[in-house]
Amino acid sequence: MRGEWAGLDPGRHKCGLVRCNAEGDVVIAAHIESAAACLQRLREWRHDGLEGVVLGDGTGSDLWPRPLQRLGLRVQVVNEHGSTLAARERYWQLQPPQGWRCLLPQGLRQPPRAIDDVVAQLLLERWLGKTLQRSTELERPLLEQDHRTRQAQKRARTVKA
Repeated sequence: MRGEWAGLDPGRHKCGLVRCNAEGDVVIAAHIESAAACLQRLREWRHDGLEGVVLGDGTGSDLWPRPLQRLGLRVQVVNEHGSTLAARERYWQLQPPQGWRCLLPQGLRQPPRAIDDVVAQLLLERWLGKTLQRSTELERPLLEQDHRTRQAQKRARTVKA
């Protein structure tokens, strides 16, 4: 691998996106965004030296290769099978459970936020063939974003009722 690569977990409503450093050993950015926002971020990253994208082969993946190639990015498609369950387990490795969550058996623990970014990281790791390090500092913005999203969804449901 040469240069920086991103992992993309495409979805219908939101996508997970991570970027690793040029050495391919550290996650330097993690996001959960709409498809349009991910494409814009990838465009920005491309201007900043991003070489390619590892794309999961699941929901919505068939829509991505052409726009990514138009940005001049190399595209590698990776099998997503089992990635959601693996991401749940990885989440708790990255963010060890605190408080009452420690009392739950691992199989019953649900992460407190969407984990599409962790899925994207696992896809990138599958392609690289190694585990990426990840700073705990990447977690706070994702938790805050998830909280805002849930609040907005709650308000929208209240308005409809």
